Amino acid sequence: MAHQTHSDVRPSAAAVPAPRFRQRTGDPRGLRFRPGDAFLRLIGTVLAVYAGSVSLHLVILGAMTSPGGSSVSDRLLSWDGQLYTSIAADGYPNGFTYDENNQPAGNNLAFFPVYPLLARGLHQITGVDAGTAAIAVAHLSLIAALLALHCLVTRLYDERTATIAVILVAGAQPMALAFFMAYSEALFLALAAGALLAAHRRSWLTAGTLALLTGLTRPAAVALTLAVITAVILEIRRTGRPTWRPLTAVGLACAGTPLYLLWVGNRAGQLDAWFVIQEAGWGTRWDNGASFFTFLRDTFQTGDGWVPISTAVLLIAAICTTIIAWRRDAWPPLLVYGTTVLVMTLGQSNYYHSKLRLLIPAVLFLLPLAKALSRVSRRTLVITLTAATLFGCWYGAHMVTLWRYAI
Repeated sequence: MAHQTHSDVRPSAAAVPAPRFRQRTGDPRGLRFRPGDAFLRLIGTVLAVYAGSVSLHLVILGAMTSPGGSSVSDRLLSWDGQLYTSIAADGYPNGFTYDENNQPAGNNLAFFPVYPLLARGLHQITGVDAGTAAIAVAHLSLIAALLALHCLVTRLYDERTATIAVILVAGAQPMALAFFMAYSEALFLALAAGALLAAHRRSWLTAGTLALLTGLTRPAAVALTLAVITAVILEIRRTGRPTWRPLTAVGLACAGTPLYLLWVGNRAGQLDAWFVIQEAGWGTRWDNGASFFTFLRDTFQTGDGWVPISTAVLLIAAICTTIIAWRRDAWPPLLVYGTTVLVMTLGQSNYYHSKLRLLIPAVLFLLPLAKALSRVSRRTLVITLTAATLFGCWYGAHMVTLWRYAI
């Protein structure tokens, strides 16, 4: 039998050390080998999506803006943007305002405080006018929203699906232009996506704090509150016992919106003041979807105009893709969040032409599309996303420049 030298001896498979990194499986922390490169790739992807989306939105908006009329900047500050800007510059009114018949009228107390206060802070720190500050806060918020959303969808699915999802959110949604205007939707999405990401990471105090701020940004934060509660229930089922951090997150998530409603009630001297102002100024109240179904019936019976027909079709499409999301393997808190945003939007009596804007932070109804597109060829993907983004940019510009009513 030949004598074996040291160089002839080969270690068994069990003795071979494992690689020092894990393969990516949907967790953005899964690639341990060079985390700096992964982070830089994430930042680059998000900034590219933001830059491409804002360029297309503004170029198409500029092309559709009549010479000698309102400027692109004026369009970005239109409608609710003017009201947010006035809060940033002058603060809130002291209570109710009244019309010529001495009936309560809508006023700025209807608008939740975090977004205009951030714009006010930027206005005071930098010296730029309040309108520019409000637009800047919206754009910075959108970048943060896309970062948080990309991380969340990567954890839930994969990086390709996440990239497609943020393109759909920022560019292809019919009213995604509102993310770039002096509106609070971008900030709301940033805080909500950050809270969902923190909940998925089980960073409960961060999730609760972000949910608290979301509740002070828009009343639709009820959706996020329910999502955080769902995440905490799943955590208790996983661990078998409640602990103080998840329960604290629930308490924080539940606090934001009631705090602002109570503040408005105290300021106006009437507990339900916020609801009175909302209905007086915008006709908004909960009606179990009666106004929405009436809108659908009237639209499909009369077929009067492009905007109502397209709005009806797109809202039905959002309902259908939300149902598809429930039929697939989705994270329950995200299902609860997106579905509640949809139900709140359709269940209220607000203007039908505002509903597509109110849905843009929902995200959930876009995920089945993102997942489907992640499986197609690169050529098909590029063509589809380009066409969808051009349509979304055109639709938003049409609503801001040619549509006579508020978005």
